[in-house]
Amino acid sequence: MNPLAGILAALLFLAGAIFPASAQDKSITVFAAASMKNALDDIDAAYMAKTGVKIVASYAASSALAKQIEQGAPADVFVSADTDWMDYAVSKKGIDESTRVNLLGNSIVLIAPKDSKAGTVSIGPGFDLAKLAGDGRIATGDVKAVPVGKYAKAALEKLGAWEAAQPKFAMTENVRAALTLVARGEAALGIVYATDARVEPGVRVVGTFPPDSHPAIIYPVVATKTAKAEAIDYIAFLRSASAKAIFERYGFTLLMRPAS
Repeated sequence: MNPLAGILAALLFLAGAIFPASAQDKSITVFAAASMKNALDDIDAAYMAKTGVKIVASYAASSALAKQIEQGAPADVFVSADTDWMDYAVSKKGIDESTRVNLLGNSIVLIAPKDSKAGTVSIGPGFDLAKLAGDGRIATGDVKAVPVGKYAKAALEKLGAWEAAQPKFAMTENVRAALTLVARGEAALGIVYATDARVEPGVRVVGTFPPDSHPAIIYPVVATKTAKAEAIDYIAFLRSASAKAIFERYGFTLLMRPAS
């Protein structure tokens, strides 16, 4: 072996022993509502570029993520698409409630496939969703568990449209699955978040639900009790001006003044 190469190898070994974890070796796991994927992917890339900390993101319905955390899944941060599932996670004692922040707002819209002949509709009391769907299906998240489905059902009940439309619903495991059904033309209509409609070229918005027709759409974020130290800095970054610009580009509303 070349003596110089041997010395270099020894130095590298010593460096690894003295500095076993560089910033690039650090990572945190984020469980986030499926509707956040596009925006959060961009924010996570920006955070990694700034800090060297890698974000391992898992996207699903908030209901599924809350139950995974309850069962001991190794998450550091949880972002829910509603306060109910965050409250559920808190009640199961796996959440550091002192870190909880109401981060984002959103809205729900009625969508159709991009080539649909459905015209723009005004959604209000007396809105006849069943008639609008005709013989087609209406896609949204499971109204018993998935936040977007819960918001959709609440709105339709208040507007007097739920009873007639209920038999036409195709319930999905998360909002992105509902979005896909409409984009593929497998459902005539869908109820999703405005942010989802914005990122899917295969659909178009045909109506927006009045904000007062359903509970406020709030995305709370929190660190778990087993979170790595970097989780707190990450949550702070989600409140930064840099993150705000990304969230707003995708249609979310930041519910608080940027932290920096």
